[in-house]
Order: sequence, then C-alpha cells, then structure tokens
Amino acid sequence: MSTSNSVDIVHAFWDEVWNAHDPAAVDRFVVDDFVIVTGGETVTGRETFKRWITDFLEKINDMRLEVLESFQNADGSRVASRWLLTGKNNGFAGTAPDQQDIGMTGTAVWAVREDGKLLSNHVERAALEQLQRLSRST
Repeated sequence: MSTSNSVDIVHAFWDEVWNAHDPAAVDRFVVDDFVIVTGGETVTGRETFKRWITDFLEKINDMRLEVLESFQNADGSRVASRWLLTGKNNGFAGTAPDQQDIGMTGTAVWAVREDGKLLSNHVERAALEQLQRLSRST
C-alpha cells in the first residue's frame, strides 16, 4: 500500500458514504467484520454498520461531513481525521425533529488494512454539546 493512499481512501469513504447519503457504498470500503465505536456504542459487522448509517442519516437532514484535516502514520495503517458535521435536526439524540441547525465536530481514528480496506473506526464526537444547544432552543 502506498502511504499516500490511506488518507485518500478515508476521504473517499466520507464522500461516497456520508456526503452521498449512500450506506450501500460501505461495501466498497470496509471488511465484513468492520467495527466502529462511537457515542458509547460498538457496532460490529458491515451489514449492521450500514443499518446504523441509515438510522443516523434519518436523524440529520441535509447532512454534510467536511473533513477539516487528516493525517496518517508512516505505513498507512492508521488515519486520523478531524471533521465538522452539519445539517438540520430531524430527531438527533432523541430531540424533537425541529430542523434546527446542527454543527458537530469530531475525530475519527481508522485502521486500514494493507489492501486499503477499512478495518475499524473509533469516533469521538461533540454530541453532548450539540444536544445541549438543541435543548436550549426548545
């Protein structure tokens, strides 16, 4: 694997899955037993991950994920990204679907297999802060 490719793979994942709102695109990027740890939840398996993405997309209308920066380790087996997620509230974190603006930052650390397939992702997101902003407006 070329060390420049891992960041490109992760960015393509963000664009083709999240920004295109296409959970089925996951099939091109992740291994069958992919694991994501996010929001205190562990999601295991490609099919379960696709359902999780679908559910997440339903909670934020017009969702857009902007990568602020990404970098990788020397052999390309790890990629870290900072991102900004924006959209309109459609029930995020159990709130009323009031279409308030959403703006949430986060970081993701990816494990990338030698062939470029994504093995896992550990995400930290400012969900509590976003929930507090949504709750103040109601």
